[in-house]
Amino acid sequence: MSKIKVTIWNEYRHEKRSEHIAAKIYPEGIHGAIASYLKKFDNFEVRTATLDEPFHGLPDEVLDNTDVLIWWGHIAHGEVSDEIVEKIYKKVLCGMGLIALHSAHLSKIFTKLMGTSCTLKWREIGEKERLWVVEPGHPIAEGIDEYIELEHEEMYGERFDIPQPDSLVFIGWFQGGEVFRSGCCFHRGYGKIFYFQPGHETYPIYYNEKILKVIKNAIEWAKPVKRIDTIQCYHIREPLEEVKISE
Repeated sequence: MSKIKVTIWNEYRHEKRSEHIAAKIYPEGIHGAIASYLKKFDNFEVRTATLDEPFHGLPDEVLDNTDVLIWWGHIAHGEVSDEIVEKIYKKVLCGMGLIALHSAHLSKIFTKLMGTSCTLKWREIGEKERLWVVEPGHPIAEGIDEYIELEHEEMYGERFDIPQPDSLVFIGWFQGGEVFRSGCCFHRGYGKIFYFQPGHETYPIYYNEKILKVIKNAIEWAKPVKRIDTIQCYHIREPLEEVKISE
């Protein structure tokens, strides 16, 4: 069985600027924490990429060999090259999967694929969150109980300005009272997209086995079913059957 080729992209800025985050939370970066978990599984081929690498770590040869791209960004959305975003966009339409984590809701690639502002309410006081499974039969929820409880997380609240998801797998409830569509599935062209809300950089969310299990499930769901080389352009087509037009 061929392996699913996964690229984990992280802007990798908070971990460099904050001694607390670098020393206490993500010494190997958010991408490193996720990669460490995924590398335990034989069906994944895992690589990482970061913003400050040439081509943001995503030259053509990497994108050409990525089945599912995981994206985490926050304070440097504007530094991402429009040219790279356009290439990712076309790859998704041609079948590559995309998993957008936490503050990637405002990334260039996610907003381009959604076609909306993707704005939301937020509050960062470290309150409790419960992620309720509302579609227990969905593959992304496999092996997850009724809910995942996080002791501390940044609040994201409605209204989340996104198109209606094709499937809603999780709804988050926060201790302050807000709710949020925290696990949303979309199809664009031949590609699948999963947005997953948990993952603020000041909390060790990406060491939580249940959160990591969801990401693993999402990769397996988002892997390409069919890939095409280029976005199809449709032209005038001759009829398959004889068409008689009455005068």
